[in-house]
Amino acid sequence: MKSGSALRRHALRLVLLLLLSAVALQIVFVLRIALMAWVDPQSTTFQRSEAWRLLVEQHRILWRQDWVDAGRISDHLKRAVIASEDAGFADHSGVEWEAIEKAWERNQRAEERAARLGQRQPERAPQPKVVGGSTITQQLAKNLLLSGERTVLRKGQELLLTLMLEFLLDKPRILEIYLNNVEWGEGIFGAQAAARHYFRVDAARLAPAQAARLAVMLPAPKRFEKRPGSAYVTGRAAAIQARMPDVVLP
Repeated sequence: MKSGSALRRHALRLVLLLLLSAVALQIVFVLRIALMAWVDPQSTTFQRSEAWRLLVEQHRILWRQDWVDAGRISDHLKRAVIASEDAGFADHSGVEWEAIEKAWERNQRAEERAARLGQRQPERAPQPKVVGGSTITQQLAKNLLLSGERTVLRKGQELLLTLMLEFLLDKPRILEIYLNNVEWGEGIFGAQAAARHYFRVDAARLAPAQAARLAVMLPAPKRFEKRPGSAYVTGRAAAIQARMPDVVLP
């Protein structure tokens, strides 16, 4: 039987190994993000998981994506996405702390409701959904390099990656990478693919109303692509279009 001191040494080695692994992972992330200042990312973690899902569920991968430089993406779309997703994009450091605080409060209430239901019906207790007031940079961090699980630990890693992105890349580059990789429907990624799919035009030629409609879809593209002309999409797009002239591009 091992002595108490031997067990403590083994435990300490394990803790140190875990810490070194965590530090090494962050270094890898820093190097990958730094490279993105010059090299366009070919795919994201989310895209690879979606490709695998389509292959498993449909036994084929229908995919639309075509990288275009920022100059070939309509300023109308840039303004629409910022107005819809992150009005303070040009000014904040990657994180809207007030939005994070509100999201934390919502998560706490969700956990309390789940716990109460679990006491009454343990077998039907739902897993509380961890949500966050994500900025464009946070969304990019999540889709680029993280899995789709919703946990506090993953949210913490997302915040670290967000700060790395903001420190190593400028705002125009962050927006360019985001618009070229964000999902706009099942197997539809990036502004060029979305513009061609929904409006039969290039991303550079999107009109304000078209850009606003695309921006509306971003929170739930798979749902909205089934009803792109719904009353909600139309009304929300009109509201976004009204705010677009006030958006300052980075």
